[in-house]
Amino acid sequence: MRAAPLATTALAAALLLTGCSDDSDSSGGDKAAASPSNGTTCRIGAMDVEVGPANVAPAAGDTGDIPVTLTNQSAECTLDGFPGIDLNAKDSSASVSPEQGATATKVTLAKGTAATFTLTYTRGEAGGRTSLDVKTLEISLPGADTQKSFKWSFGPVKGQGDNAGDPTASVGAFTQAGD
Repeated sequence: MRAAPLATTALAAALLLTGCSDDSDSSGGDKAAASPSNGTTCRIGAMDVEVGPANVAPAAGDTGDIPVTLTNQSAECTLDGFPGIDLNAKDSSASVSPEQGATATKVTLAKGTAATFTLTYTRGEAGGRTSLDVKTLEISLPGADTQKSFKWSFGPVKGQGDNAGDPTASVGAFTQAGD
């Protein structure tokens, strides 16, 4: 008869102890939310990233679309928000804003599954004072603080008005890739 109450006591003690773990970091944040391997925030370093193939803008004033595919190579994670995009020239850089009217989506990626987004830009004039002569594209994921850099081979990007530092470009929301 003593086995049942003893087993119940042991189970209760185990449950109580699991509730006592310290899940906060020294800054008061949540370690679980900050960890890249716990199935929460996706990290760019755990992704296989494919930029293109692009629908390149052939001439100044034309619009090009660059699809980006992210394939998760780690534990399940979530993309919640918009990708961070920076266009870097030799001596300057510019951040790309989300597409006007786009709504951020929450996409959960199991290991081996993929999400995509599209970067749309207007090609600028080569050497134009209102064009950003982009050399690299940097991509970051929402909630993460690291970026991955890729060579830009799609020509200069037109600036808004007289400002090359405000590119005529936008980034779309994440969508689940595949069927």
